[in-house]
Amino acid sequence: MAPILEVHDVWKAFGKLQVLQGVTLSVEPGEAVAIVGENGSGKSTLLKILVGLERPDRGQVRMTGRLGYCPQALEIFEGLTVAENLIYFGAAYGLREETLREQGRFYLERFRFGQFVDTIAGKLSGGTKQKLNLALALLHAPDLVLLDEPYQGFDYETFLNFAGMLSEWRAQGKAVLTVSHLVTADLGMDRILELRDGVVHEQPATADRR
Repeated sequence: MAPILEVHDVWKAFGKLQVLQGVTLSVEPGEAVAIVGENGSGKSTLLKILVGLERPDRGQVRMTGRLGYCPQALEIFEGLTVAENLIYFGAAYGLREETLREQGRFYLERFRFGQFVDTIAGKLSGGTKQKLNLALALLHAPDLVLLDEPYQGFDYETFLNFAGMLSEWRAQGKAVLTVSHLVTADLGMDRILELRDGVVHEQPATADRR
């Protein structure tokens, strides 16, 4: 089966600062891959290149299927209610009303913030805003999910729930690529890559990476 994501020899500099120096990696359907690295190592820059928010100086990125992207910075409308955010993003994804209601209800229940459905998003706690941020990225059932520090602000129960979802996605043939400064064994990643000195290095996937 062909990779759902292929990255070949990607370079990126900001002025004289060379951030990425030939990143090459691939992600297969049904695979969960994590990229770890120190602050400033280029993890978020790489993710922005993958979703088209930054252009690489050179190199190629190929992906197939529907893409879901959950950025570290919250991409929610704080002046709208939770329900209105779901409706807005559902319309942007071109979801039918029935599908939107089904998907919205699923994530409200799964992440246990349905009681806030009519609450203005700006009044939510930081952790609940992150739940909404993630739900909006997943609303259209993407084939490839790109996550930038997706579980910051989660309580432990929500974190374990999120880990369970990763396992379910893999079983469905979906691919996951997450970047974080912390990846624990609880997430059950297939591979862990460390972004260091502008390139990725394969790491053991059995132990916590901090």
